[in-house]
Amino acid sequence: LPSRAPTAQASPTSSAPGWSPHHLRLHRHLLRQPALLPQGVGVLAALSGGQDSMALVALLRDLQRLHHWDLQLWHGDHQWRPESGQQASELEAWAQNQGLALSIDRWAAPIHREAAARNWRYGCLIERARALQASHVVTAHTASDRAETLLLHLARGSHRRGLASLRSLRPLISPSSPTTDQCEPIALARPLLPFSRADTARLCEQLKLPIWHDPSNTDRRYSRNRIRAEVVPVLEELHPGAAQRISSQAERLVEEVESSDELVNLALQTLKTAGSQAGTPGLQRQELGDLAVANQRQLLHHWLEQSTRLALPARQLEELLRRLQPGHPPGQADLGADWQLRWDRCTLWLHHPAANLPQ
Repeated sequence: LPSRAPTAQASPTSSAPGWSPHHLRLHRHLLRQPALLPQGVGVLAALSGGQDSMALVALLRDLQRLHHWDLQLWHGDHQWRPESGQQASELEAWAQNQGLALSIDRWAAPIHREAAARNWRYGCLIERARALQASHVVTAHTASDRAETLLLHLARGSHRRGLASLRSLRPLISPSSPTTDQCEPIALARPLLPFSRADTARLCEQLKLPIWHDPSNTDRRYSRNRIRAEVVPVLEELHPGAAQRISSQAERLVEEVESSDELVNLALQTLKTAGSQAGTPGLQRQELGDLAVANQRQLLHHWLEQSTRLALPARQLEELLRRLQPGHPPGQADLGADWQLRWDRCTLWLHHPAANLPQ
């Protein structure tokens, strides 16, 4: 193998072992976006055993010789099913046979809710990544997942920032801690967003990868499964390729939101106060209220998300704006995750019982 980092002109040929058009596609995608999974970093890949995560791990394993990552795997046993422990053991045996290290966490007090499971997974991934000194956590989200997420957020009335869903790269913040994180940041990378679920199925078939099917993925009590089984097929029938185009629209929204963030941050600096009743930076209520409502909405949403990591739904944000208009009295509002927005006639500030907000 060459000792230098690969370039777009130095891609392996299709005759290389463990190589396919899907390998080449991901390899070129990573070369075009070097910040996504930089050369030589520690990578912790989440492995559920489903087709998407199996395809992801196989691609990363085969590309490791070119990108020189320190690749390790993580599996979360939610213990929602009686056979989940057996599946974890089988995954561990498969990983060992591939020469890959697999860490397993088991949920001691499982809660049968999608949001709770997601928070538990990401909390475990953060802890495991720090223990293994991995700078990047990688998940197997595809274009199909992003299309489903955008449709869900659209139905819930999310703000534009919420519609810019499943970014390819973002900081991974613990959902359980509101405090300012003093540790080295961990990146959450989603390198399979250019791929569809059909692509990962073909790759698993070509590489003869084992797949562990999770019955909960077809349980229509979960909203995402209903979108996947009942909504997306209709859109695909009406407009073939709809999911891929919806995912591309989410990517364009990400680019638009990111390009406007610099201007929004500059505007926020003019509204921030040196301190508030809580001793933390707040916003000047009157100056915010003097702006056009659309600008108030964008600035308030950005400030709250930046400070609390909460993306408020549009209806909740509109209610806040209504209560903050000139002439309305001081008050407070619960935002979720124990966060509270408080305001007097001059200032808005945030409160959390366990928060250590930046001064």
